[in-house]
Amino acid sequence: MADRNTLISHEQQLEELREYVPAGNGHDALRDLTPADFTPKAEWTIDDAVETYNIDRWGLGYFGVNKQGNVTVSPMRDQGASIDIMEVIKDAEEWDLRFPLVIRFQDLLRDRVIGLNRAFNDTIKEQNYQGRYYGVFPIKVNQLREVVEEIEDAGRPFNYGLEAGSKPELFAALATHYNNEAIIICNGYKDTAFIRTALLGNKLGKKVIMIAEKVEEVKSILEVGKEIGVKPIIGVRIRLAAKSTGIWATSGGESAKFGLSTMDLVEAIDYLQSENAIDSLQLVHFHIGSQIPDILSIKRATREATRYYAKLIKMGLTGIRYIDVGGGLGVDYDGSRTSFHSSTNYTMEEYAADTVYNIMDVCDEEAVPHPHIVSESGRAIVAHHSLLVVRVFGAIEKTKAEYDLSVHRTDHKWIKQLQKIKDWMETNPREALHDTLQIKDDSQNAFDLGILDLRTKAKIETFYWHIVEEIVELYKRRAEDPNIEDEIPEEIADLTPHLADQYLCNFSVFQSLLDHWALGQIFPIMPIHRLNEPPTIHGTLVDITCDSDGKVSKFADIKDVRTTLPLHPLHNGEPYYVGFFMTGAYQDIMGDLHNLFGRVNEAHVFLDPDEESGFYIEETIPGNSISQVLELTQYHEKELVRRMKVQIDEAIKSDRLRPNEGMRMLNEYEKGLTDHTYLTFNGKS
Repeated sequence: MADRNTLISHEQQLEELREYVPAGNGHDALRDLTPADFTPKAEWTIDDAVETYNIDRWGLGYFGVNKQGNVTVSPMRDQGASIDIMEVIKDAEEWDLRFPLVIRFQDLLRDRVIGLNRAFNDTIKEQNYQGRYYGVFPIKVNQLREVVEEIEDAGRPFNYGLEAGSKPELFAALATHYNNEAIIICNGYKDTAFIRTALLGNKLGKKVIMIAEKVEEVKSILEVGKEIGVKPIIGVRIRLAAKSTGIWATSGGESAKFGLSTMDLVEAIDYLQSENAIDSLQLVHFHIGSQIPDILSIKRATREATRYYAKLIKMGLTGIRYIDVGGGLGVDYDGSRTSFHSSTNYTMEEYAADTVYNIMDVCDEEAVPHPHIVSESGRAIVAHHSLLVVRVFGAIEKTKAEYDLSVHRTDHKWIKQLQKIKDWMETNPREALHDTLQIKDDSQNAFDLGILDLRTKAKIETFYWHIVEEIVELYKRRAEDPNIEDEIPEEIADLTPHLADQYLCNFSVFQSLLDHWALGQIFPIMPIHRLNEPPTIHGTLVDITCDSDGKVSKFADIKDVRTTLPLHPLHNGEPYYVGFFMTGAYQDIMGDLHNLFGRVNEAHVFLDPDEESGFYIEETIPGNSISQVLELTQYHEKELVRRMKVQIDEAIKSDRLRPNEGMRMLNEYEKGLTDHTYLTFNGKS
């Protein structure tokens, strides 16, 4: 904002110019100039877009914005090419993939696997740690075969393995696991069939380690092992006193669902010794939660678990070779780099360094060997690689420029009062707000009593929202002015979310963004194009489900959670795309079938320097059709068509339909069952 002296200077320049330039001769326009025409106007830049959406903070160098105003992805960061997401969308449409669309950048997965393994291996070398690192990827975080296979391939040089927490996951792990130097960790409660399947892996020469969650499992594992003639490899999960913070804090602590207490641990050891199977115990495991935001929680838990390892070694259990630090390596969803639940106050490199150091420090203090380190990081591997793109197809606006705010002699007195408030509100915006609120309340009471007509009520509401919007904007300008010490009052700030436009998006929160609805997880969300234009709308996002919870009204910010998202005005006929970033962990598999909206379409993207665009879509996975989701709820396609045919035949017999019309209707119904579950606009989603 220009200061007062600058404006005076501009006014003086104008007066001098007006005196110098005579009227006429095409120079009359100069006489219409005002000081505002001389005030420098800040132009919106790409850097402004990056700052507005915090891309450089949560993006970790993977995401950026190009000169065209489109979001780009650099799957290998500064070691490879950048991909324009709008180019991917163009290619996806040529593949006839409708929106919503999940785009997976497979090279980014590879980069995350390499980054984690190098972080541990470099630290081990620097600190002269005597053990090795054996990471495993927990399949539950993303079970998609293409994802798991890409991770395994990238991790092969590092002997990077898999973790399974259920029988189906174990069946998948055994079939896709080819590197017998890599470990398979089996977590979760186990029945006899689970144990037999795991031991089958041992029989094939794989290092399958079953983690005992209770004493009875130790006994079952040994019994089944004897039965089929296989010596099992057992780990014990310790229930630590140390706890995490954040959403998943209840995963750890002394009341946790899984793990052995100290007393249980001693009982398990006694049983193993009585069965002459103490050498089967080779791993100590702990897990204090997913998405651990605070590095101090990790340090405390690691030291406590290592103390258990050291004491077991001193008890003569020298066959223990591994410490499994579980999962929990978080990602910074909001870019704040804090201990907020949707962030982390540490990096992947710091996590590796602190884990190695604290294990080594306790072991050296206890004079016991350094164990091999196992970690089960899933979220940090897959979160960044997946992007959900949705199309906005409309908006619900509180205020519209085309609304009539003119006041006539016959208008109600409240409308005239609101017009007067609008004229003087800049002198005392707070008082103006209070008077406006009173008029709105009075008008609502009058309407409830039946003494206020509909048109008057509509005009009062229109005035109300416009006045409130201007008051909020006035306070925002004052707050941004360094020459004015004026904070936004709480009652004004509370109005901001109510003023937001609601952008209607063709997707389901419950299917594609379940953690946001269920747990309040924050995801980076932003438009993926038009970023060379200033976003002038503050909005929220709503989905197409019939549930009022199907909305997104919390957005990433480095200071606090935003209640609105900067967006661009919609242009009639032009598609507007919004991206939900870092959705690769859990969201794909945990989505439900609320309103029977099924899985969305997918495109798997690989870098390729030989392609003109620098990439190619290697594979597409179609989303669920209407008939597929109906089959899941026992509505079978053939039976549905048969029932509709019966009804159409009856309508034809009773002359409500002509035969040709009835057959066309049946054909349209049958064809519709093969359609995508999401909305379609002009032949496209």
